[in-house]
Amino acid sequence: MKGTTMQKITNVTVLGTGVLGSQIAFQAAWFGFDVTAYDLTDELVSAARTRFEKLAGIYTADNVGGDADHPVEGRAEKVLAGIRVTSDLAEAVSDADLVIEAVPENLEVKRETYTKLAALAPQKTIFATNSSTLLPSDLKEFTGRPDRFLALHYANNVWRQNTAEVMGTVDTDPAVFAAVVEFASGSGLVPIELKKEKAGYVLNSLLVPLLNAAAGLLVGGFAEVETIDKTWRIATGAPFGPFQIYDVIGLTTPYNIAVANPDPGSQAFAALLKEQYIDKGKLGVATGEGFYRY
Repeated sequence: MKGTTMQKITNVTVLGTGVLGSQIAFQAAWFGFDVTAYDLTDELVSAARTRFEKLAGIYTADNVGGDADHPVEGRAEKVLAGIRVTSDLAEAVSDADLVIEAVPENLEVKRETYTKLAALAPQKTIFATNSSTLLPSDLKEFTGRPDRFLALHYANNVWRQNTAEVMGTVDTDPAVFAAVVEFASGSGLVPIELKKEKAGYVLNSLLVPLLNAAAGLLVGGFAEVETIDKTWRIATGAPFGPFQIYDVIGLTTPYNIAVANPDPGSQAFAALLKEQYIDKGKLGVATGEGFYRY
């Protein structure tokens, strides 16, 4: 029922322990939530442990959530010991107040996941999708609880780019929306509240046109990568230019998006990415080289 009292979120389960899923889980644990991380196999769960250990070093070095008078030294060991990991979905969600789904960005995979979740999770559990391309309304009918379902979208490197875009559907209970906003704030994030569904949320609705414009300038032969980035940084005060942002994202995702777009400009950009970068193993920051060397 809508208009219920706002629920307090304490126990958080994250489904999917890839690069972003592991960050989502670790961020919540770092700020004191009881966290369970789930993935399909014991091998994936083991890999998650390795990711958590790496994140612990980063969070400590960056003094995340601390200051000069209150350093976070010693927190990492406690957080690592407290995160539960499992490949048993029923166990993972048995007492969850909030389940954050970060499984692969595939509509059928997500729908199957929610069908299973609906049968296993307690009635109290709120479901949130981290999907970056699918609207929550694409999934809500598979949750078994559309009033307790919404989107909670994180940015990569969540401890630094700490936005949390919260977007419900017409069915989302306002009390559920408010509870997730409070959870986001309590886990060291800045909640970005959307009043209605929008593909791309706020961030990508702003970012994608910028990246597309930069690609058009490059493939059209109007300016070089460095010139385009320098112009954007100097004229706006932004810390990164669009091609630096491409490198952070990784060039595989922009390539996949561009190659699926029949527009000639997009096809030209896809060809440039493949021939000059991807085929040469230059995928961005993660491989040490993309449009720039790192």
